[in-house]
Amino acid sequence: MPHDPHLADILRGALAGRPGITEKAMFGGYCWMLNGNMLCGVGVGRFMFRVGKELEAEALRRAGAEPAVMGGRRMAGIVWVEADACLKTGLDDWIDFAARFAGSLPPK
Repeated sequence: MPHDPHLADILRGALAGRPGITEKAMFGGYCWMLNGNMLCGVGVGRFMFRVGKELEAEALRRAGAEPAVMGGRRMAGIVWVEADACLKTGLDDWIDFAARFAGSLPPK
């Protein structure tokens, strides 16, 4: 997955200081993990958040959100969010929203 280094830096800064966060090269780009479970990542012009299947419909009602499709396959529980919409509505809010799911998983 190609990524935008500028958005990666923005997300890296927003995650700095949060406990349990690690960065990992995945899908040809970068993802951030919460206690070893995927939390979020970046693409070109958009952010990716793992919200889980139960919160996916709620996430998709938010501005700029769309289902994640990779390699022609829909990734259940993961959404893409257009960068401008995400930054306008609040990156920290999206991180907290995704952490509701990732934080509920057992640490890896």
